[in-house]
Amino acid sequence: MNTKMLASCSSCGCKKEITVHGGINVGEKPELKALVKDGTLFVWDCPSCGSANLATYQTIYHDPSERVMIWLLPKGLLPEDKVAELGRQIEASSDFPGGYVFRRVSDVGSLVEKVNIFDAGLDDTVLEMCKYVTRMEMAGKAGEKDLGSAQLKFYRTDGPDNDIEFSYPLNGQMHGVRIGFNVYGDCAGILRRNPSIKPSGGFPVVDQAWIARFFG
Repeated sequence: MNTKMLASCSSCGCKKEITVHGGINVGEKPELKALVKDGTLFVWDCPSCGSANLATYQTIYHDPSERVMIWLLPKGLLPEDKVAELGRQIEASSDFPGGYVFRRVSDVGSLVEKVNIFDAGLDDTVLEMCKYVTRMEMAGKAGEKDLGSAQLKFYRTDGPDNDIEFSYPLNGQMHGVRIGFNVYGDCAGILRRNPSIKPSGGFPVVDQAWIARFFG
């Protein structure tokens, strides 16, 4: 259900009461999916200075048709043991049949990326492997170790061969890199041959740090 919260403008400090979406069920309200995918559901404008602000709160994104549930939980909001307990309870609930994907993210940008990934019919664990491989190749070609830790985000698939496009920030600007879909297939094969590389827990975090644990 929707509630209200008092938010402060990051530019001028002006306070405004904004709508907080405690749950986002796109099966019941399909119009919300587009607002999540472009991030506008979480943006509010300051009535004083006009600055755009990003609302920070926890919510659950649920897409019954895709069998996906993503918990947006800002860091430090709940103790980790409580997070694990709640995750196990929801995962074990009879309300969610087998085949459901449960994920946890800590910021709106990561929620947007996850929704875009699943909406494109892709596997986020495979994409994290693709990102890892791409970062290593970028660092090797450019001769810059810093590119090995670039924060790649899935942007879209494009072209007749479904090339995958990632975006990443560098020196204050956004850049892009494109990989062939064959890389996705290769990475999917690696994960199939290594079943120990898989998410665990009620609402696991699948991100750059997660994949690095297996290759560090």
